[in-house]
Amino acid sequence: MCEICRRGFIRGAAALGTAGLFSSPLMAQTPSAATGSIRLPARGEFTITNAYIMTMERDFGDMPGASLHVRDGEIVAVGKAATSGGETIDGTGMIVMPGLVETHWHMWNTIFRSFAGDKKDEGYFPTVARFGQQMTPDDIFRSTRLSAAEAINSGMTFVHSWCHNVRSTAHAEADIRALAGAGIRARHSCGWPQGLPDTQMADQTPIETLARNWKDYSNEGLLTLGMGWRGQFRAGPIKPEVYQPEFDNARKLGLPISVHVASAAHRAVGQVELLNKSNLMGKDVQLIHALAVTPAELGMIEKSGASISTSPGSELRIGFGFPMISEVLATRIPIGISVDTAALTGSCNLFAVLKLARDCENARAEDEFKMTARRALELGTIEGARAMGIEDLVGSLRPGKRADLIMISPNALNMAVVIDPSHLVLEATTPENVDTVVVDGRILKRGGKLTAIDTTEVINGARTALAGIRERTKWR
Repeated sequence: MCEICRRGFIRGAAALGTAGLFSSPLMAQTPSAATGSIRLPARGEFTITNAYIMTMERDFGDMPGASLHVRDGEIVAVGKAATSGGETIDGTGMIVMPGLVETHWHMWNTIFRSFAGDKKDEGYFPTVARFGQQMTPDDIFRSTRLSAAEAINSGMTFVHSWCHNVRSTAHAEADIRALAGAGIRARHSCGWPQGLPDTQMADQTPIETLARNWKDYSNEGLLTLGMGWRGQFRAGPIKPEVYQPEFDNARKLGLPISVHVASAAHRAVGQVELLNKSNLMGKDVQLIHALAVTPAELGMIEKSGASISTSPGSELRIGFGFPMISEVLATRIPIGISVDTAALTGSCNLFAVLKLARDCENARAEDEFKMTARRALELGTIEGARAMGIEDLVGSLRPGKRADLIMISPNALNMAVVIDPSHLVLEATTPENVDTVVVDGRILKRGGKLTAIDTTEVINGARTALAGIRERTKWR
C-alpha cells in the first residue's frame, strides 16, 4: 500500500510539472534555448557596508561592523576602513562569509531525489543504474540545472559536478551547459555511462573532445574539467587493461582525477594501498569517501599529495560508516565535504552536511568539544577550496581573491538572536536564511530570490524529465 502511494504521488507530481511546463511560451523553451536566454548579471562594482564579516582567513579573523568592496569580480578591500565604490549594499545585521565549496556531487541524478528506497532492489545503486541508462542529454541538463539552482539558493558558490553518466559527448555538454547557464563556479568531472560493464573501457571521445575545446566550454574560466575515474574496484576488481588506459589518458590530457575508493568501512580495507602500489595517486588525484583507510594508508595519501572528499550525509544514509575527518585533519591531507547525491540525502543543503560532519566527530570521540563550529565551517570554505586546488581564488575573503561570497540574514525565527555567529551559522542556517549569493562578482541571489534562474521553469523541467524517464523504463 505504501509503495502504491509513493508511486502515485510521483506520478501526480510529474503530471503537474508537465502541465505547468506548457502553460506559457517561456516554459516551452528547449533546454539549449533556455540556457541561451539566461542573461547573467554583470560583474559590477559594489560595497557591502556595516556587516559582520567572517573572512575565514586566520590572519584576518572576524570583522564586526566592516565593509567589503568588490570591483569587476575581485575583492578590492575588506575591513572597517575598507575603500568603497559602486553600489552600496547595506549589510546591517547580516553575516557575510565566503560561499560554500562543495567537493563531489552527482548533480546529474538530482531528479531522482530520495528515490533510494527501503528494499534492496530499490537501493541507490540499482536505482541510478536503471534510470540513468534511460537519460537523454536534455534529462542531464534539467537535473544538473536543478542542482545548480539549489546550490546557489543554499549558499554554495562552487560545486564539483561528478558526472558518471556520460553516455555521449552531448550528455557531458548538457551537464556543462547547465552549470554555465546558472553562473556558478564548478568543475565538471567527465565519467563513464551507467550500465557500462566493468570489463569494458569507457569511451574516451567525450573527455578528449571537451579537453581539446575547453576554452569554448569554460564560461570565461568559471568552469574547469576533470575525469571521474572508475578506479580499480566497483562491484569487484577491475582489470588493469580497463582502468589503466583511462587513468593514463587523464594524465596525458593534464586533467585532475577523482575516484571513489575504500567506501565501506571495514569492508574495503587495502584499496588505497593498492592504488599507491600501482602509482595511481598524486597531487592531481582526489579520493572520494576513503572510509576504510588505515593509519599507514593515510601516510601514503599524505606523501602522494592526494586529497580526500567525504560526504557524511550519504555515507551514514547508505551504511558505509563514519567519516574519518579528525584522522585526516591530523595530517596534511587536504579534505573537503560533499553533498554526493540527492537520491540518498534528499536535501542538498551543505550547511546541514557540515553540521553533521561536526556532530559525527564529536559523537565518535564522545566529546562535545572535539570539533569546533569554526573548524566545520572551514571545511566548507577554505579547506574545501584547498582540496579542489582553488584556494588561491576562493574560499576566504581577502583582497585579491575572486568575489565568491554570501550574506546570511538572521532575521528569521530559526535564527533571530546572534550570540556566537560561527555556531549560529553552522547549526541554524537553511537556504531561506541565505539572503545574497555572489559568484565572481555577479549577484546570483538577492533579497532571498535567485536573479538569473527561473525557479518555476527549473522545477517544471525537472519534473517533465523524470516523467519521460519513468515512461521509458515502464516504471509505474
